[in-house]
Amino acid sequence: MNRKNFLSSVLLSGAALSNIENKRKTGDATSAIIPPYLKTGDTIGITSPAGYITVEELQPAIKQMESWGYKTRIGATIGKRDFGFGGSDQERTADMQQMMNDRTINAIMCARGGYGSVRIIDNLDFTSFQKYPKWIIGFSDITVVHSHLNRNYGIASIHSKMCNSFPEEWNKAEPIQVETILSIRQAIAGKKMSYTIPSGTMNRQGAGDGILVGGNLKTIESLAGSRSDIQTAGKILFVEDTGEYLYSLDRMFINLKRTGKLSQLKALLVGGFKIKPDDAGEEFGRTLYEIVLEKVKEFAYPVCFEFPVGHQRNNFALKCGVMHRLEVNAISTTLKEI
Repeated sequence: MNRKNFLSSVLLSGAALSNIENKRKTGDATSAIIPPYLKTGDTIGITSPAGYITVEELQPAIKQMESWGYKTRIGATIGKRDFGFGGSDQERTADMQQMMNDRTINAIMCARGGYGSVRIIDNLDFTSFQKYPKWIIGFSDITVVHSHLNRNYGIASIHSKMCNSFPEEWNKAEPIQVETILSIRQAIAGKKMSYTIPSGTMNRQGAGDGILVGGNLKTIESLAGSRSDIQTAGKILFVEDTGEYLYSLDRMFINLKRTGKLSQLKALLVGGFKIKPDDAGEEFGRTLYEIVLEKVKEFAYPVCFEFPVGHQRNNFALKCGVMHRLEVNAISTTLKEI
C-alpha cells in the first residue's frame, strides 16, 4: 500500500471509530459492549451505592452465589451507615470505584436499592471500566447506573433483584422466588434470556427488535436532561415503579412523551406497578392501562402490560443494553434475547 492510500485508510478507520464512539455517547449504538460472562471460580463483588445494609443481611445471597461456584467479596460500604445511605457519598464512590477498577472482581452486585446512586454517578471514573467492563447487577435506584452505562459507554448491565431479595432459607422459598434468583445466575453465566407470559386483554399486538433499556420510571424521569438521561430511539423500553399515585404516574408518562422517549420506540414493556390508593375526593379517574395507552395511541409499536419485572416477587433478570425481540399476540407475549 502506498503512503497516500495508507493515510487514507488510517483516517477512515479513525473516522469510523470516532463515529461509533459518538453513537455510544448519545445512546444511538446498535450493538452493546457485552462484559465477559462469569465462569466457576470468578468473583462477585458486593457494594452498596445507595441504601444501608448489614453484613448479616447479605448472608443468604453470599451463601447462594457461592453455591453456584462463585467467590464473593464484600465491599467497604457494607455495614457502614450515613443515615439511610450505605456510608457517605465519598465512601460509596470509593467502594464502587475500587470494584470497577479491580480486575480480580468479575461482576458487581449492588446490595440493595433505596436512594443514593445519583449522588455519586458523576464522581465515578469509567476509564478502566471501559477497557475491562464487567456486569453491574441491580434494579430500582440502580436504574441510574444502567442508564448511565448505556447512554455514555454502550456497556450492557443486568437489571435484577439484589442481595436483600435472596430468601433466607432456599429450600423453603416460594417457587417464584427461586425462579427469579436463578434467572440472575443464568444471566451472568451467559444464557440467552427468554420469557413468555400469557397476553393480557389490554396489550397491543405486534413485534419489534431493539436494544433493551429501562428500569424504575420515577428514576428515569429524574435523569431527564442529565448525562445519564436514557436514550430510547429504536429501542425496547421497559418501566416499573412502586408507591406512586395514578396522577403521578400520568405525569411521568407525559414526561416520557414530551421528552421524545415514546415516539421512536420499537416496543414498550410495562412491568409491575404498586399504586397508592387515591385520596378520598381526589380520585384520578383513569387506570394505569388508560394512562399508558393514551400516551402511545399515535404510535404503532407493540405494548405489553404486567411484564414480570419490578418491585415484586416476579422480578426476573433482564440484560440492559442487549438486543431483544418482543412478540405480542392474542395468546402470549415473548421477550427474548437475540
